[in-house]
Amino acid sequence: MTRVAFLGLGRMGVGMACRLTAKGHDVVVWNRSPRKAQPVLGLGARLAKTPAEAVTGADVVFTMLADDPASEAVWLGADGALAAMKAGSTAVECSTLTRRFVLDLAAKVQARGIRFIDCPVTGRPDVASAGKLTLLVGAAPADLAGMRPLLEEISETIRYFGPVGTGTAYKLMINLMGAAQIAALAEGLVMAEKLGLDREEVVKAIETSASASRQVVHHCRRMAERNFENPSFTTGLRHKDAAYGADLAREVGGAPVLGDASVAWFAAAKKLNADADEGLVIEAINQQSNRRKTPTGTLTG
Repeated sequence: MTRVAFLGLGRMGVGMACRLTAKGHDVVVWNRSPRKAQPVLGLGARLAKTPAEAVTGADVVFTMLADDPASEAVWLGADGALAAMKAGSTAVECSTLTRRFVLDLAAKVQARGIRFIDCPVTGRPDVASAGKLTLLVGAAPADLAGMRPLLEEISETIRYFGPVGTGTAYKLMINLMGAAQIAALAEGLVMAEKLGLDREEVVKAIETSASASRQVVHHCRRMAERNFENPSFTTGLRHKDAAYGADLAREVGGAPVLGDASVAWFAAAKKLNADADEGLVIEAINQQSNRRKTPTGTLTG
């Protein structure tokens, strides 16, 4: 049994914390909104009042937070986690952050004699609670080896990319690609609507086409039917990830033309509703096309 602190209980974090608790570990959790801790508390975890309280005495600290400012506040702010962690413990940062911030945080953590695992994840909340995530890891080989048994309890696949920062770099790259795929799907569906194509045939054709990535299949019917219930990833988070990814591309000399277009579409969707399912980007695209006086319509069927 490992003493684990888990900081950040959004849709993904609560699933991961529940999984660790169900596996028999001594889990202490913290979240800015304590009510979100109820599912994991019901499994036997304990609730701390501050990040510092949560990590006191912990062997491993996981974080799953929204963005750079949230991570900085939890790790380094008043009652932050880092100052209260014991030497020889391990920090596992699972949030999707900028590479620049991750490298800076890792240096601060390691300066205190604490191991740092750069470990963003892919998968949806149900996958997290089932322990079948894919972990995208950047770490010293020995640090990963020491943590592998615990990480395997929350994952189906561990992909190791190299030193700290490489896991985050890959996550930003793949999430920027995902944003472009979702935005392109939305543009295509809006075009099909305005052409008056049969909705059911359009959905079935797209889902079995050469363009049918997992992102496309997941979103196609939901977008076409405007069914945005039970969001697994929000417009606000997709916009943040895409913006971080496009900035990283520029940092290494890239020209993210499609990435920047995707960032712009998700910025528009975020203005409609930052907490809505990311598929809402289709409404941002539809509204923009209507403002250009394109004839309106809906998919038939």
